[in-house]
Amino acid sequence: MMDKHRYEDVGETLWTQTLDNGLRVLIVNKPDYHETYALLATDYGAIDTRYVPVGGREFVQDPAGIAHFLEHKLFEKADHDAFDLFGATGANANAFTSTTRTAYLFSASTQVAKNLDILLDFVQDPYFTDKTVNKEKGIIGQEIQMYQDDPGWRSYLGLLGNLYPQHPASVDVTGTQASIEQITPAMLYRAHKRFYHPSNMTLTVVGNCDPQTVLDVVTRNQSRKQFELATPIVRGVQADLDATAMRQHQTIQLPVVRPKVQVGIKGLVDVDDSAAGVAFQIAVRMLLEALFGDSSPLYQAWYDAGLVDDSFDYSYDAQRTFNYVALGGDANHPEELIAAIRAVIARGAQQPELTQARFERLQHAALGKYYMSLNSLSGIANALSAQSFAGANLFDYGHLLQRLTLADVRAAARQLFRLEAMTSFVILPA
Repeated sequence: MMDKHRYEDVGETLWTQTLDNGLRVLIVNKPDYHETYALLATDYGAIDTRYVPVGGREFVQDPAGIAHFLEHKLFEKADHDAFDLFGATGANANAFTSTTRTAYLFSASTQVAKNLDILLDFVQDPYFTDKTVNKEKGIIGQEIQMYQDDPGWRSYLGLLGNLYPQHPASVDVTGTQASIEQITPAMLYRAHKRFYHPSNMTLTVVGNCDPQTVLDVVTRNQSRKQFELATPIVRGVQADLDATAMRQHQTIQLPVVRPKVQVGIKGLVDVDDSAAGVAFQIAVRMLLEALFGDSSPLYQAWYDAGLVDDSFDYSYDAQRTFNYVALGGDANHPEELIAAIRAVIARGAQQPELTQARFERLQHAALGKYYMSLNSLSGIANALSAQSFAGANLFDYGHLLQRLTLADVRAAARQLFRLEAMTSFVILPA
């Protein structure tokens, strides 16, 4: 019987069930919507190139980009393409690969049950040949080249290269031309067998759907298939929380009109997926908004001085084995902007912008944005899927936000703002 959890403060109900084969199913019924959004995700991403395969004892090393390559190839079968099956029902389908996760999705207003079968079947039934794999190498090779010509992407990857020179987080999700040439059908089957077991996957369905009907469809689908007993996944990638291996600064030249600056702050403490870890992430994002948001006195002063323009942005990313802050944008005077950010980091928790009045305004604004985000089916599904094995989920955010204090934000600044953990990457006009 499904577990049912009602979140009264947001008016949402989350239905959950773990099937006998280990597949975790999350369902949110939104009866006022005409659309249903489904996302099937595996805890396997671009950094997971070193692991012990099923039935093995020693680590194997896969080429960079294999998770993304596998995502592409799963759609193609011997006699059809999964996109054609979705198209015949009027559904929109897609997929994506990140550093730690791969996901396959569709949105549909009709024939949801049929589309759920299509989704589960094509992801769980791999088909690879030398011919199809070699054809895909040319397609993905063009994609890699396209990203190499994007200065924004080069700036982002350059920053990760400075932060994580000895960790696969710094390698492009798509891999390199040389790495994808090494990929074989045998490697793809081996990775699929290891990471696409139902026990390592989550199906999230959000929209106008009956939870019991969805579960019945999924249960019937899975009962028709045989899976090996789940075994623990042994991964070869360890957490990188060391500042000594970082590159402090790097400059390259590209055919850009204006310089591009990225400043990173490496997290030196592991941020797990417990409720405390999620609360810390909320505190960090509140800290960044307080200091660098476009309503902050600091941002206004930098803007008036010509240090930044509306391209300036910031983010905090906390993933399995790594976490970091990124700040930057176009800048006419890169050295001055880097020095200004360094001065902020040097102050640690002693930031003039961190006042009680400003904190409360930002807290109210964050709550408003959070409640608005619950109108997005895809946003709900993606967040719940990413947190499916975590100690807190999207529907806990409001409560965690309300419990947040100014002291929590200052504590986050003390933990994260370390000059030895700061790096910069600059692209100058060629």
